[in-house]
Amino acid sequence: MPLTIEGPVPAAWAERGKASAGTKLAPPPQRAECITIAFINNMPDAALEDTELQFFELLDIASGDVPVTLKLFSLTGVPRTERGQRHLNDFYASIEELWDNRFDGMIMTGTEPRCADLRQEPYWPVLAETFDWAERSTTSTVLSCLAAHAGVLHADNIPRHRLPDKQFGVFAFAKTASHPLTGATGDFIRFPHSRWNELRAAELVAGGYTVLTQSPEGGVDSFLKKRKRSLFLHLQGHPEYGAQTLLKEYRRDIRRFLKKERDTYPTMPQGYFDPAATAVLSDFRQIAEPDRREEHMEAFPEAAVIGTLQKNWHSSAVGIYRNWLTHVLATKPEAQAFPALAATYPHSRKRSALR
Repeated sequence: MPLTIEGPVPAAWAERGKASAGTKLAPPPQRAECITIAFINNMPDAALEDTELQFFELLDIASGDVPVTLKLFSLTGVPRTERGQRHLNDFYASIEELWDNRFDGMIMTGTEPRCADLRQEPYWPVLAETFDWAERSTTSTVLSCLAAHAGVLHADNIPRHRLPDKQFGVFAFAKTASHPLTGATGDFIRFPHSRWNELRAAELVAGGYTVLTQSPEGGVDSFLKKRKRSLFLHLQGHPEYGAQTLLKEYRRDIRRFLKKERDTYPTMPQGYFDPAATAVLSDFRQIAEPDRREEHMEAFPEAAVIGTLQKNWHSSAVGIYRNWLTHVLATKPEAQAFPALAATYPHSRKRSALR
């Protein structure tokens, strides 16, 4: 069953044949086998529309035959260009509309911070209020990347730590705890990461969090904690990323270096390019690094690389979001049993197993 967007439908999703652009869709009946999710997309303007489409596609696949309805919300205070704000005005509800409503789940993305201390960001007060709302008004919440960092800072005063270089690439993570949210996903989970800061396992465990997946190379990947009535799943990485997303970020970072907006040439994402693509991109670096001019981007070898990219984390991404939707469905207050998702995906567990 296709994903339903409550309210105006972004054109990129409508073009996939999912709905007509601009059509206002009524929410489906509030029954036990229907999942409602508040989606709060805080990504910078350059990635705003790509991110919403990535999450739409992932949830559409992961939900199987269970109807899932998303309502899109925007957080006040996040810096926006005129174009970005216009997109939010057209397709997103104001965050104030959230406070008097309940949803089965919430998904919040990160953004690009301007301050070392996240509590100094202009959107921090409303961000903290949103976390508090999710504790009371959802059965489970997903916090992605910077949102995960902000969530643990707000709830437990756990700081993030600056890394010497960007954690950038696709990493394999081992399961470090047995939990249904990582069930039936294989012994290792591969996910993209793109961040300059980390949360440390020892500090998370001391704060009462369960670390689900981590690795020596990639650090902590996913972890969780129950807050009031909501199970919070924190993801430092980006299961939702498309096959080309890391390439776009790498190209953006190179442009920033050539424009002298950053001091060092960006490190190539790990575990992402094959040897031929790595060689081509290394050759480009030899030309561009010593001669910092934006004009070099005209010769960036994107066409030679893009065909080699594979989304080899797709099955892991579908698996973990399928498990999350299963949990949300099972813990809905009005759920009488464990219906469609459990029947479709045998690895699903009863509500008691998820606590």
